[in-house]
Amino acid sequence: MRPGETKKMNSAIALPSPRRFTDLLSSGLRSRAKPKRDAMEQPRSDEDKQLVSRTQSGEAAAFDELVVKYTPRLYGLVYNMTSNHEDTNDLLQDVFSKAYKSIGGFRGKSSFYTWIHSIAVNMTLNFLKKRGRRFHLSLDDMDASIQNDKEFLELTATSSPVREADLSELQRRLNEAMMKLSDEHRAVVTMFHIQGMPHAEISKILRVSEGTVRSRLFYANRQLQNYLEEFRKNPVS
Repeated sequence: MRPGETKKMNSAIALPSPRRFTDLLSSGLRSRAKPKRDAMEQPRSDEDKQLVSRTQSGEAAAFDELVVKYTPRLYGLVYNMTSNHEDTNDLLQDVFSKAYKSIGGFRGKSSFYTWIHSIAVNMTLNFLKKRGRRFHLSLDDMDASIQNDKEFLELTATSSPVREADLSELQRRLNEAMMKLSDEHRAVVTMFHIQGMPHAEISKILRVSEGTVRSRLFYANRQLQNYLEEFRKNPVS
């Protein structure tokens, strides 16, 4: 695309109506029944590039395909951060609306996968802050402290309390424990443990170092282990 064409292209694309986005989201959610492994795999980047290029050329139907493709994984991400279906539906509509309005400026420096997840995570974190969740500690101070923690230096962030307990009762306990984490730590846990993203991808989405991702996972895992300690001592038979 030649310099100076972005503004012209943006004005040429009409934003889909809210009802249209609702229909597209519903279509995407119907595909959530796919096996978990399929849902977690990143789409082929060349397919996304073609769809993005077609959207930038004014073909709204190409963006519809992106909405349907990414709704299942983004729904899981946003819901596990908000724990509210209505808020998740509203946020997804806002996420895709923002992506559609901004796609003219997308230059492919990162994958579309990373780009759309960054929009979703940032918009959800902003929403949660406006909703009034409290977080008293400085993340920067906490990250620096954790990365010097002897236990952190000895262990990797791959051990998960999710894998160590009886899954039937654990789901309810884990949901409660997840909501006790800060918004930022819950986002990292969701992306790593629930959506199966590697540290490198999370660091791109959050625009922090991999070391910071690992330290936040370490802290969040330790908090979850503390929250779930009673259950581990008295598991469901």
